[in-house]
Amino acid sequence: MTAIKFGTDGWRAIIAKDFTVENVSRVAEATAQWLLKNKKSPSVVIGHDCRFAGELFSETTTKILAHYGVKVFLAKGFVSTPMVSLGTLRKKADLGVVITASHNPPAYNGYKLKGSYGGPLLPEKIEEIENMIPMKCSIDPEKLSMKEFMDKGLIEYVDLETMYCEHVQQHFDLDAIRNSGMRFAYDAMFGAGQNVIKRLLPETTMLHCENNPSFNGQAPEPIHKNLMEFSDLIKNAKNIDSGLATDGDADRIGLYDSKGNFVDSHHIILLLIKYLVEQKKMTGKVVTAFSVSPKVEKMCKHFGLEQQVTKIGFKHIAGIMVNEDVLLGGEESGGIAIKGHIPERDGIWMGLTIWEYMAKSGKSLEELITEVYGIVGTFAFERWDMHLSEDVKNEIVKNCEKNFYESFGDYKILRIEKTDGYKYFFNEDEWLMIRASGTEPVLRNYAESSSLQNASSILKAAEKTLLKS
Repeated sequence: MTAIKFGTDGWRAIIAKDFTVENVSRVAEATAQWLLKNKKSPSVVIGHDCRFAGELFSETTTKILAHYGVKVFLAKGFVSTPMVSLGTLRKKADLGVVITASHNPPAYNGYKLKGSYGGPLLPEKIEEIENMIPMKCSIDPEKLSMKEFMDKGLIEYVDLETMYCEHVQQHFDLDAIRNSGMRFAYDAMFGAGQNVIKRLLPETTMLHCENNPSFNGQAPEPIHKNLMEFSDLIKNAKNIDSGLATDGDADRIGLYDSKGNFVDSHHIILLLIKYLVEQKKMTGKVVTAFSVSPKVEKMCKHFGLEQQVTKIGFKHIAGIMVNEDVLLGGEESGGIAIKGHIPERDGIWMGLTIWEYMAKSGKSLEELITEVYGIVGTFAFERWDMHLSEDVKNEIVKNCEKNFYESFGDYKILRIEKTDGYKYFFNEDEWLMIRASGTEPVLRNYAESSSLQNASSILKAAEKTLLKS
């Protein structure tokens, strides 16, 4: 047996290779023992997304926890991560467990942990559980009976999807969206958000809103290269005002304007801040990960809001949201949370907020983005991944650490920030960020400039320089 490690957001592994009933049982046993050590009469909310064997793995986890006397609220059918997080808060449970590999390729599954407040469990708590994982589980889940535990009241089924939909209805003016005369589209990417829009806004044009555990062979990550079919659908329809896409467990957002152009997370974050402050009269701190555009700082200065930058990983943002008055927390990768919900990324919640903004203002997404540019200036963002050998990747990171690079092609470095990776500023509006993946032989390069063409030029120059060194 190998040691099991939790990454940026849970434990992920390939199904049948490392993500097995035996290994899930080991993690579940550690979860149970941690709960018993820290809580008097612990309870847990458990759910799984649309991935292969999700039900098997969530029932395995449920049986191990119930065997230790932990009360389990088990979701009926597949659910999104935000549904489990909301359920954990509503049921006053001590922990939430989601069987999901989020946006990873179809061969993966995973195990995410949620805190009692309805957001990612804090890193130090995850580490405590990780350190308790045994090399072998002391219980055979095959010998445990779901029915017996249900008869004892240790397992109770819950309808988290209905709970979530009712929560949405209480917080959004869905009538304003329905009666706006605007047309919307939604791509679930075969993920766990697929039923929510069907239930709440059935007039929406739907794509990939059926159960397909293989996700048609594609990673359900809502980035433009994975959403070409959706983009073409919007372009060809010529009457869709905006498109929303969510990932496998529906906690990340992808967004499109009426012309089928992808709207990245930086623009979404800026739109949300503007709507929440100007229209909803809300206040609070803005917390963003290191890879998010510095334009957010400009927007915060405009509205007199405090801003804080964290390391990459939503758990760092969630920790601040739990303890402070935070208006918005957001990442470059599409994970955003706002005040008035839970300290959790939620792609559907963010999409509905943008659609409500459009409906109530009577303005197109393009017009609202132009207003954002009026405050922070025009900008475009691009990310390229370099697939390299581990040795080459590590060599480049060493060079970054030693301040080896003075320029990338014609782009001369003025200053460097090193919060989590390496951010090179060429002026106040153009920058490049280099960050190594912790799990793959990949170097992630991010760039921002006045246009997509210019951002791509920065990335090309960077690649050339990095491969030379």
